[in-house]
Amino acid sequence: MPQPILPSRSTLVLLLSLVGAMPAFAQELTVVSFGGSYQEAQSKALFVPAAKKLGIKLKEETYSGIADLRLKVKAGAVTWDIVASGSGSAARAGAEGILEKLDYKIIDTSNFIPGTAQEHCVGGDVFSTVLAWNTKTYGQNGPQSWADFWDVKKFPGKRSYRKGVAGSLEPALMADGVPPEKVYEVLSQPGGIDRAIKKIRELKPHVAVWWASGAQHAQLMKDGEVDMITGWNGRFDVAAKDGAKVAYTFNQGLLDYDCYGIAKGAPNKDLAMKFLAEISKPEYQAEFTKYITYGPTNKKAYELGLIEAAYAKTLPSHPDNAAKQLPIDLAWYTKFEAQASAAYQNMLTE
Repeated sequence: MPQPILPSRSTLVLLLSLVGAMPAFAQELTVVSFGGSYQEAQSKALFVPAAKKLGIKLKEETYSGIADLRLKVKAGAVTWDIVASGSGSAARAGAEGILEKLDYKIIDTSNFIPGTAQEHCVGGDVFSTVLAWNTKTYGQNGPQSWADFWDVKKFPGKRSYRKGVAGSLEPALMADGVPPEKVYEVLSQPGGIDRAIKKIRELKPHVAVWWASGAQHAQLMKDGEVDMITGWNGRFDVAAKDGAKVAYTFNQGLLDYDCYGIAKGAPNKDLAMKFLAEISKPEYQAEFTKYITYGPTNKKAYELGLIEAAYAKTLPSHPDNAAKQLPIDLAWYTKFEAQASAAYQNMLTE
């Protein structure tokens, strides 16, 4: 039987040195967000620059929300690492156990706006759910309150309202005469959710479209399909730049924030944590504001002069604008969102 031919010692040394010189395969993260102008802004200002800085590959996907992640976790088929989410949905998802706990020894939130970093999700940007209108219909002096939004005699025209419950009940109660500071108190009482839904039911005959995404509500205003709508301030600003006849008010807006979580069972949890630490730095958040008018959660983005002063005054988290708004109550959503969502969907299908 012939003996195998073994490489010489010098050949082995050469081979080992070549292997050592070969570049390691770059690690890859999968990030999922909501698409449209929002994800375009995230990609340009946050995702691509951070991936380059960390020397990793990045795969971006889109989804409709936390419900999509819930299905993957239950099926044991999690392929996503980082998910963008609304703050309320993230709080509930964390309580359900479908997001990983974040390590704030790695992610520095010492300069964040209070309340914008939660156990399972770190704030990325501050936005507002606002009342917007078609300037072709009403001019620049359109409706200024949720009572106006409900007043179909004073402001006749087609409405559009959100298909999901998040940010939908609060305007209804304010339209029904509840002061902003009492909204969550009323919603927490027996009959509070039903009161809000009853008010929305009044508006239902005038709602031409129940929107389901930021891209959709921006498109509705670009196409001039409706006269009045609820939605996210940054999406309307992008639409206006594209020629949409749209204006909005921060008055009685809902001050909220988007955040980033790590999917439970994420394939690259440790790397995802480092990525979140990177995009939480002020220079990334300041850059993000250049693409869409959402404010930073990291106050240093303002303090370091990274955002031009006049432009900063157009952002929802600027003190002048924040003072006109109702901050979203995450504790309420954690406790009541499932109940409220079921009642809301029933109303939609009646």
